[in-house]
Amino acid sequence: MTDRKTELARNLTAVEERIATACAAAGRKREEVTLIVVTKTYPADDVRLLHELGVRHVAENRDQDAAPKAAACSDLDLTWHFVGQLQTNKVRSVAGYADVVQSVDRLKLVNSLSAAAVRTGRELGCLIQVALDAESGHRGARGGVAPDGIEQLAAAVADAPALRLDGLMTVAPLAGPYAGRQRAAFERLMEFSSRLRSGHPAANMVSAGMSADLEDAVAAGATHVRIGTAVLGVRPRLG
Repeated sequence: MTDRKTELARNLTAVEERIATACAAAGRKREEVTLIVVTKTYPADDVRLLHELGVRHVAENRDQDAAPKAAACSDLDLTWHFVGQLQTNKVRSVAGYADVVQSVDRLKLVNSLSAAAVRTGRELGCLIQVALDAESGHRGARGGVAPDGIEQLAAAVADAPALRLDGLMTVAPLAGPYAGRQRAAFERLMEFSSRLRSGHPAANMVSAGMSADLEDAVAAGATHVRIGTAVLGVRPRLG
C-alpha cells in the first residue's frame, strides 16, 4: 500500500469512527448517514485511491477542477456531488457529470439546470441550499436561499423536467443568529426538512456537517455529511 493510500485509509477509519460514535450517541443506525468526501483541490489519483478504499460519494465545488477530474474517473462507480455556488454559465458542464447538485438557490439556476439535464438526457438530483444567515428575498454570504424561499424553489425543482427534488443542504453560517451554533443551525434545517417532506415525501436528503462539526449534524438528523480536510488533509493554497 502506498504512503498516500495508507494515509487516506487511516483518515477514513478515524472519520468512520466519529460517524459511528455520533450515530450511537443519537440512537441512529450507522447506515442512516452517508459519507461524502469533498475532493476539491486534490487530484484524480486521490479519488481513485478513495474508491479503492470503499468511498462511493465524492464532492467538488469548482467546475473547472471537477469536470476534468470526473472525466478522468469516469470508469469508476462514483456519485458526484456539486456543492459550490454555481453560475449559470457553468451549468451545462456540471450537468454532464454531476449526479446531485447540492447548491440550488435561485429560480434562474433551476431553469438552467433543467434545460441542461434535458439536453444531456440525464436526471439531476437537486438539493435546495438554505442560508440561515439570509434575510427574506436575499442569498446568504456562502450562497443559499433564505428560509422563506424554500417552498417556491422546491416546487420549481419538482416541476422541472429532468430534475429530481432530493432535499435540503446548508453550510453552518458565519454570521447571524446561528453563527457558532452549529447544532442549533442543523436542527433548524431539520425542521425545514420535515416541512418540505410533508409536500414532497421523497425529498428526504439532508446534507449538513463538515470535518469540524459532523457530530452536530449527525445528532440533528443529517443523512449526509460532507467531509474534506479530515480525510484528505489540510488543503493546499489555491494559486
